[in-house]
Amino acid sequence: MKERLQKILSQAGICSRRKAEEMIEAGKVTVNGQIVRELGSEADPVKDRIEVNGETVKPERKKYFLFYKPDNVITSVSDPQGRRTVMDYFRTVRERIFPVGRLDYHSEGLLIMTNDGDLDYILTHPSHEVEKTYEVTVRGRYSMKLADKMSRGVRIDTGITAPCEIEVLEYNKKKNKTKVRMVLHEGKNREIRKMMAAYHYPVFGLVRTKYGFLTMDGLSRGGYRRLTSEEVRKLYELYR
Repeated sequence: MKERLQKILSQAGICSRRKAEEMIEAGKVTVNGQIVRELGSEADPVKDRIEVNGETVKPERKKYFLFYKPDNVITSVSDPQGRRTVMDYFRTVRERIFPVGRLDYHSEGLLIMTNDGDLDYILTHPSHEVEKTYEVTVRGRYSMKLADKMSRGVRIDTGITAPCEIEVLEYNKKKNKTKVRMVLHEGKNREIRKMMAAYHYPVFGLVRTKYGFLTMDGLSRGGYRRLTSEEVRKLYELYR
């Protein structure tokens, strides 16, 4: 049965569906020896010979991991500057997994790693609004009044942020730092840091503590666990 090329590549664990589209347009994908650049092109993963950069595409068994990304780690499969990436923690995994979405270099917390391009598409598409929870430490005393104001939206360089939930957890008078909990439904680049910077609150710590219904229970920095089949099913069902 024929399917779109980008779907075949994502299901084979080559990359995400969006990245597959970029590779097709760049002429890196061939079907039966012919370069294909049209995004609507289809192929039969069983009957056709599909190659990416000269390597034959073979279906892989789906893998799903919940990972606690530490600070000073790049959310990418590689880094031209030679910095540590999330892939350094998965050297024993044979399948070509990749991170779903991203966490900033200096941010910590939950990240899903998989070779399932369809799940990546579901969880990162803006219309699905996957809920993510963060604990953020800022310098100074951060008030509930400001939390209420910022939760309705903050103007940053990419526009006004979507409404979110902000709760003040504690203020450390000695260190002059406040810890807040933020629940976001969108994932703009460095969104939390930009929101805080708009009100002159430097961020000293940012940890993603929940991803949808998934929590950090049982995980330490740099550690990971396999997602259960029930958890994978719930991720698919919650955001359809």
